Amino acid sequence: MSERSDSLSSSAAKSLSAPIEITFPNGDIRRVQPGTSVLEIARSAGTSLGKNAVAARLNGRLVDLDEPVPDSASLEILLPGDADSLPIYRLSAAHLLAQAVKRLYGEAEVKLAIGLNTQDGFYYDFDLPSALSSDDLPLIEREMRRIAEQNLPIRRRVVSREEALSFYRERGESFKLEMIEDAPEGETFSLYEQGEFTDLDRGPHLPSTSRLKAFKLLGVAGAYWRGDSDRPVLQRIYGTAFPRKEQLDDHLRLLEEAKKRDHRKLGRELKLFMFSDEAPGMPFYLPNGMTLRTELEQFSRGVQLRGGYDEVRSPFMMNRRLWEESGHWDHYKDNMYFSEVDDEAFALKPMNCPGHMLMYKNELHSYRDLPIRMMEFGQVHRHEYSGALSGLMRVRTFCQDDAHLFVLPSQIEDEIGRVMDLIDGMYRVFGFDYRIELSTRPSDSMGSQELWDEAENALRHVLDDRGAAYRLNEGDGAFYGPKIDYHVLDALGRSWQCGTIQLDFQMPEKFDLSYIGEDGGKHRPVVIHRAIYGSIDRFIGILIEHYAGAFPLWLSPVQVRVLPVSAHYDDYAFEVRKALRDAGLRAEADMSGNKLGYKMRAAQQDKIPYVFVVGEKEKEAGSVNVRRYGDEAQLARPLQAAIQDLLRELAAKAQSVGS
Repeated sequence: MSERSDSLSSSAAKSLSAPIEITFPNGDIRRVQPGTSVLEIARSAGTSLGKNAVAARLNGRLVDLDEPVPDSASLEILLPGDADSLPIYRLSAAHLLAQAVKRLYGEAEVKLAIGLNTQDGFYYDFDLPSALSSDDLPLIEREMRRIAEQNLPIRRRVVSREEALSFYRERGESFKLEMIEDAPEGETFSLYEQGEFTDLDRGPHLPSTSRLKAFKLLGVAGAYWRGDSDRPVLQRIYGTAFPRKEQLDDHLRLLEEAKKRDHRKLGRELKLFMFSDEAPGMPFYLPNGMTLRTELEQFSRGVQLRGGYDEVRSPFMMNRRLWEESGHWDHYKDNMYFSEVDDEAFALKPMNCPGHMLMYKNELHSYRDLPIRMMEFGQVHRHEYSGALSGLMRVRTFCQDDAHLFVLPSQIEDEIGRVMDLIDGMYRVFGFDYRIELSTRPSDSMGSQELWDEAENALRHVLDDRGAAYRLNEGDGAFYGPKIDYHVLDALGRSWQCGTIQLDFQMPEKFDLSYIGEDGGKHRPVVIHRAIYGSIDRFIGILIEHYAGAFPLWLSPVQVRVLPVSAHYDDYAFEVRKALRDAGLRAEADMSGNKLGYKMRAAQQDKIPYVFVVGEKEKEAGSVNVRRYGDEAQLARPLQAAIQDLLRELAAKAQSVGS
């Protein structure tokens, strides 16, 4: 039989097949022949839908538009404005980038590693014959646009493991070969083709390169293959992409604003902290930064002490036996620092929890004693690769505002609710909105499935009972228990993971913790791990960028700067400064001898919340001329009235969390 006859027979069989039912999210049902592609179904549902479709969700699974639908199914067509469409644009843009680099620098010479989405864009790693710089990005971007304009169809082809290995072996793509060889036997692979370019990827992707119109390359950096410092160093090109140009323009404006707010830049300018080659990745806090850090700790300490917590302190270094007992040895040893004392192995603590377990176990407890709430501002050390270090956001030593609550099983939900209220109250002081995420059992966890189910159900019940909106993050819990994570949103709308609430049935077992129950027998407590800032150091970095260095009055290292209009009024400026300090305010006076305009500009650059200008009129009246940061208006106030204004502003912060 000829190929045409085969085709006709297949077509006839298809036309004789019983139609299948496609159910759309709005409840509409469309009947089509088995094997009809998602794109054909979208076109049959409306010209606009077919034209604008990006991909689809078929029975909950993301698929390409050319995916055939063999049986009745639920189908949701994804459009450019849908949240799930953005990663598809960016993944397709990463392939566009790789194709452009291959065209420009040589099909055989360029070796492909891996391209992935990031929170704000995408990247692709390459092994290239020569080093790239940011000057090369416009050339690559122009080639990407040429490929996009060619309107190359993007097609998925599923191949066996053997076919994939053969394909990449012929092309000498060693990194792709390694990825395929690491996959289980019998697994199939998706190859995405556009013109002469083919890449290994799970997808889905856009239907054509012409759909990519709004993209931008942002930078070049080095990256170890698979994040391993013993493996080859590759060149990573970063970029971003959006469905519409207006979205890209908005994002680029946001990036420019983020550069101005970079905490590393502002940290230097405001003399908050420094780093040194003598202690890589370990921050040094200068006087201004230490004031800021102390205020944060004191604020948190006050809220917690009023909430029934007891402050403790545990050693920085403990022996290896403890870390083996806690489970950290198996899960964290590659990121720990070690030493030897009296021929015994010790480690700097990467977490505070084992120390708190020992404190609880130090004495006998009754059920009447629980809950016991221990909190600590504990310094921890974790080894990070030098390439991963980033100002205060990624360091090798940091302070965690840890707490461990030892509770009866019957107290779990009430205590988690109290913690949620505490976190909410503190975040409101900083002006943060936040998102909540529930993270479940990871693959490298310890303990029984039964205990994990109990812990996860308890967290779900608290969130549901309080009507809290949250997103499920499967498999990202701590190795000892599930967790609720808080992602704060800063002034630029960026998300930062800070607070966490973790429910732990494992460590009480490992440390054999107990309390005497009402029945006189021994029972096992449950531990709630909790942090609000998370890393105080990282939280400071977030705050610097959130406020663009212009801290609110209560946090500002210098709250008032007194500016005499000339040296004739230095004595009165000293009197004003003393009155401010006597009232508990952090004040300084600028006696530099510079002109007033220069002093005003310096105060603006240093982002001082309030400037008090004093001259002849103010000295005679016992007053000050007040100017607030960012406000051109000046207000004459009696000195004591001005001080009371500031004290009321400070009190408002404390009242917002029930102080």
